[in-house]
Amino acid sequence: MAYALLIRHAQNDWVSKNRLAGWTPGVHLNDAGLKQAEQLAKRLSDLPLRALYSSPLERCIETAAPVAALHDIEITLLEAVGEVRYGKWEGKKIKKLSKKPAWFTIQHFPSRFRFPDGESLLEVQHRAVAAIESLSLHHKDDMIAIVSHADVIKLVLAHYLGMHIDLFQRLTVSTASASLLALPGNGSVRVLRINDHGPIEP
Repeated sequence: MAYALLIRHAQNDWVSKNRLAGWTPGVHLNDAGLKQAEQLAKRLSDLPLRALYSSPLERCIETAAPVAALHDIEITLLEAVGEVRYGKWEGKKIKKLSKKPAWFTIQHFPSRFRFPDGESLLEVQHRAVAAIESLSLHHKDDMIAIVSHADVIKLVLAHYLGMHIDLFQRLTVSTASASLLALPGNGSVRVLRINDHGPIEP
């Protein structure tokens, strides 16, 4: 059975300032985030991780680094689990964006929303789920970790929970949290943990 551990990157200044970093380069973990990443690695130290995948963005790679070092495995970059492409909204403050009429749509009917010059959330969900399905076939008897972003992880969880995408905002995925999927080869799925901050046992 394949197990996929979905990890949100640790804290950075863009999170605390409530800005959509998107694919903006140079967004690094702050001191609190680096501490979170170290604590995350310790929490996962007893797990039999066989592979570690990460969004190509710095904040995810820096979160994955202590985990990779502790398990002596390499980080494989995977664009399919990269952040939502927010288009013209990228870099903007959420407080300002929330005043736009489109904000209501993204909160309540995200299935019908496309970010201006960016992706639709349905496209993001499709690419991320397709990537996890592919990895689960490649790692049929392994536990793997995937470091990604809040909206991407929430969209993946919504898919495997059988939750309509219009309800995915009900899920919370905090920085440096871990969610765990069990993906047997028979086509079934189990969502074992969501937004977990405690120790995870093998």
